[in-house]
Amino acid sequence: MNKHLALDNVSTHLFDGMTLMVGGFMCVGTPEALIDEVVKSGVKNLTIICNDAGFESQGVGKLIKHNQVSHLIASHIGLNPYAGKLMSQEKMQVTLVPQGTLAEQIRAKGHGLGGFLTPTGVGTIVEEGKDIIKIDHKAYLLETPLSADLALILADKTDQYGNVVYAKTTRNFNPLMAMAADKTIAYSRKVVDHIDPDNVMTPHIFVDYVCQEESHE
Repeated sequence: MNKHLALDNVSTHLFDGMTLMVGGFMCVGTPEALIDEVVKSGVKNLTIICNDAGFESQGVGKLIKHNQVSHLIASHIGLNPYAGKLMSQEKMQVTLVPQGTLAEQIRAKGHGLGGFLTPTGVGTIVEEGKDIIKIDHKAYLLETPLSADLALILADKTDQYGNVVYAKTTRNFNPLMAMAADKTIAYSRKVVDHIDPDNVMTPHIFVDYVCQEESHE
């Protein structure tokens, strides 16, 4: 079972109008090399699901800078002034989601759930257009799952099967996104012969391809 994918071939999995999930939190845990390949491919009209808008020269910010993103779903964009500019000019749609709700929406898709109830956002603009359900006289919003055509994640190491181990806080959104997308590409800092099953953080069944960091190839 060989899941190796050359960086040059990442573009074969991209198409205009697709939805991408990109792991990372303020670019920590973001697979920068994979994003560079998306930039090089020139695909447009992307919907990006990511915790944030990155920075102008880092993370998904590089895709925004090249005007490849038409819709960003994130919990904040404050570190990327260009994203704010595009949003203000209505040149890029931005859907801001409370961070815990965003993570849970992604998790719901990965676990095959139809949605979940949360009190977060009740009585605010977040509740607009959503079903409100009362349980024991308390109001909850029905939040629906988020899915993607492709997830791009960063691994500290993988084995030949695609089992993944993350390093410290780089784990963040990566495991959730690997489970929620139709297809997942992991960028791995190193590929090893064996990973103790007790240490596997994302099982290989959720990883379709592995790109190995060039210095270790």
